[in-house]
Amino acid sequence: MKRARTAVVIFPGSNCDHDVWHVWQRVLGRPVEYVFHTSTSLAGFDAVVLPGGFSYGDYLRSGAIARFSPIMQSVVAFAKAGGPVLGICNGFQVLTEAGLLAGALTRNRTLRFECRDVHIVAEAGGSMSEHSPPGTVLRMPIAHADGRFVADAQTLRRLEGEGLVAFRYCEERGAVTDAANPNGSANGIAGIYNDARNVLGLMPHPERASEEVLGCTDGLAILRGLADLAAKRAA
Repeated sequence: MKRARTAVVIFPGSNCDHDVWHVWQRVLGRPVEYVFHTSTSLAGFDAVVLPGGFSYGDYLRSGAIARFSPIMQSVVAFAKAGGPVLGICNGFQVLTEAGLLAGALTRNRTLRFECRDVHIVAEAGGSMSEHSPPGTVLRMPIAHADGRFVADAQTLRRLEGEGLVAFRYCEERGAVTDAANPNGSANGIAGIYNDARNVLGLMPHPERASEEVLGCTDGLAILRGLADLAAKRAA
C-alpha cells in the first residue's frame, strides 16, 4: 500500500518548515519532503503544508510576493483538484494572497508583534477537523505582526453563513471575547476553510504545540486531521 506523502513548501524566509517536518516525520511518523519555491510540480504528494515565517521578508504585504513563486501554480491546481492544503501563519497569508482563501491578514491592532499562547475554539466541521469537533478548545502559540483577519461585510456574512469559520480566538473555557482576540481579527476569526473545506488557513502554530516537551500537544488535533486526509487520498 502506498504511504501518503506530504510536501512542506519552503519560500525564502520560511522559518517553520523544519518544525513542521520534525512533527510529521518524528512525531506522527509520516513521510514528508521539502519542496522549494522554485519547483513547478507536486506530483506524487497527497497533502501540502505552507509553513510560517516571513516569505520574501514580508515586503509589500505578508505573502504577496510568495504568491507568485513558481510552486504556487501547482499548489492552486492541487487545491482545486481537492487536495488537502494547510497554511500556517505566513502560509495562511500566502493562501489569501493566492485567492485560495477569502479575506486578508493585516497589521495587528496593537501594531506590535504578538508572540504568546492563545486559546482557539473549533467552530466548523471541516476536512481537517475530525480530531477537533465544534466546541473543542485548543491551546497553541501565535507569532505574528500581520495576523488580523479582515474581509468585507458580504464576505464575512458568507463565511459565517456557510460555516467556513474553522477556529476563533477564545478564553480558556471557550468564551469568544474581544479580550481573547490577540490581533483584532473580525469576529475573532483565527482560521477559515475554503468553500470545499479542503484548504485551511490558521494563524496559530499547531506544530509548536505537538510534543509534551513543549508543554502542549493540542496542535496534533489539526495536524492529524491533515495526515488522515493525506492517507485517504493515497489509498
